[in-house]
Amino acid sequence: MRVVFAGTPEFARSALQAIADAGFDIPLVLTQPDRPAGRGMKLQASPVKQCALAHGWPVAQPRSLRLDGKYPEDAAAAREALLAARPDVMVVAAYGLILPQWVLDLPRLGCLNIHASLLPRWRGAAPIQRAIEAGDSHTGVTIMQMDAGLDTGDMLLAESLAIGQDTSAQLHDRLAAQGARLVVEALRAAEAGTLEPVPQPADGVNYAHKIEKAEARIDWTQPAEQIARRIRAFDPFPGAAGQIGPETVKLWRASALTPSAAEAAPGTVLAAGTEGVRVATGQGDLLVTELQRAGGKRLPASDFLRGFELKAGQAFDRQ
Repeated sequence: MRVVFAGTPEFARSALQAIADAGFDIPLVLTQPDRPAGRGMKLQASPVKQCALAHGWPVAQPRSLRLDGKYPEDAAAAREALLAARPDVMVVAAYGLILPQWVLDLPRLGCLNIHASLLPRWRGAAPIQRAIEAGDSHTGVTIMQMDAGLDTGDMLLAESLAIGQDTSAQLHDRLAAQGARLVVEALRAAEAGTLEPVPQPADGVNYAHKIEKAEARIDWTQPAEQIARRIRAFDPFPGAAGQIGPETVKLWRASALTPSAAEAAPGTVLAAGTEGVRVATGQGDLLVTELQRAGGKRLPASDFLRGFELKAGQAFDRQ
């Protein structure tokens, strides 16, 4: 079966490699254009493009797939490449471009999407982060038959995964492996004609809106448990941050504690030592055990405090 693949980041690369390892023919790979990255801001190929080039697969990088959009020449060239590839199916994973109807209709078996949530919960751009932030006990991967809506297509396969105390980076890697395995299972079922589409239920729909840098700032009036979840959800991007005086400090690891006997305004440092930095919140205390100064490295609290003085009574700015 001829499988065209569309994806961009590491999450998608895992699936592309699994599809290749399973023996499917990959006549074309679509990925986002190269972007500036790193300190030198040099153009860098996406993880999916790097994988494709290593295997010698043809790569297309249109800026848009809309034939009537801002980049009609890119879309027309991509259409010619897709027609020449003669795909039986397209697999889409974190591609980053909207697929117009002509793309959805082109492969014989349509387009299959690897979505990192148990649909219809957490449709949208940031399902991994939002599941952690919300305190969900489980998430998972859904293989979906794509339609014109935003993650609204019929479900083909789904599998649950416990979240635990994962950061977004850790959960990403677990879901990437799960998605890679499930999409191969779905492709084999598609080849055998045994896939059974199931419409998404109308109940339980919500949206995982894109993570914005402005969300990094900690609101100390929130409960400690909620702040701890946000710290895990925003690791590695954008990183949860607190402002203390002129300094911005990123907080990378923290846990919620029952409140101490002393009453203090949210954001007040209650203690700072080898065990961590204890901060009052709107409900309970937060023990921060890994921090980072601007331009510095992520450090355990004991090492961080050797170069950054924090004392009981100081306070992080409240939003």
